[in-house]
Amino acid sequence: MVFKRLLGSLGVGGPSVDTVLDPGPVTPGGTVSGQVRLRGGNADFTIEHITLELVAHVEAEHHDGESRGTVVFHQHVVGGHFRLAEGEERTVPFAFALPWETPVTELYGQSLGIALGVRTELGVAGAKDKGDLDPLAVRPLPVQEVVLEALGQLGFGFKSADLELGHIGGTGQQLPFYQEIELVPSPRYAHAFNEVEVTFLTGSVAMEVVLEADKRGGLFSEGHDTLSRFVVTHQQVGHTDWNAEVDGWLQQLLAHHPGGAHGSYGHADPYGHGHGDGHKHGGGHHSGPGVGTAVAAGAAGLAVGVVGGMVAAEVVDEIGDFFEDEDEDGDEGDGDED
Repeated sequence: MVFKRLLGSLGVGGPSVDTVLDPGPVTPGGTVSGQVRLRGGNADFTIEHITLELVAHVEAEHHDGESRGTVVFHQHVVGGHFRLAEGEERTVPFAFALPWETPVTELYGQSLGIALGVRTELGVAGAKDKGDLDPLAVRPLPVQEVVLEALGQLGFGFKSADLELGHIGGTGQQLPFYQEIELVPSPRYAHAFNEVEVTFLTGSVAMEVVLEADKRGGLFSEGHDTLSRFVVTHQQVGHTDWNAEVDGWLQQLLAHHPGGAHGSYGHADPYGHGHGDGHKHGGGHHSGPGVGTAVAAGAAGLAVGVVGGMVAAEVVDEIGDFFEDEDEDGDEGDGDED
């Protein structure tokens, strides 16, 4: 057994910890499971608590540019209040549900360039120390996948994905950030849109789909952003013609007038949550239950863009740097590493 981290604040001779996630991606609202493996140091220690943190690498927009940082968006206590004897090895299993709004990190097994991780915090002798940061892979829910697949079959291509700090006004958003998946418009919409961004705000019953388009300017008008919201339920997955449904959304987005990005949704929140100040604002529409046949499963055009290397090498390197930097920050004051 190899333990990745000696706990820095306890110094050489303190306990070490390694968190091992069960293999395979999870889904938003699904269960992440694994084991926290402890090894005692050169004396007995009381483990007050073992807490797992879900960590995301997010971007924040400012008037003078952008900054990037780490946001802890969920915590789960998996154990504590026990004595770890000198040299003792102990395994603590865990399983807990991810927030429904947890970002998606991959599509059809291909990375989208999103950095999520699970970090272990150990409370020992009145001190808190953080262990290593383990990458967390999250695949789409069926209701998310059918929307992305429809966009791909309609000719849209994957461009990039990121996490933005802030709230989208008029929605049931719960996390302090949201995910934007940027798409290259299909030839049919290329004359109208420079790009389209899709955000999923998922709950246990329904999902809000927020579409934002960078609309091209015309002969007598300037370009502008326009935004719409649509609500679908998980039960609609197998009972909707998703190509027709999503194309209808795009047509409504196309029909929006300038200034939509500065209005408000004006619709009741399907989740029953309060509406805070929004990072984005816009006029919105609800989609009704669709009628038709389910879209056949399989890799769509959107996924081809991912497989074809649309996620740039520098983005992949940046994800690696994120985890390395987090480990180095936590290692300050460590003596050795087993």
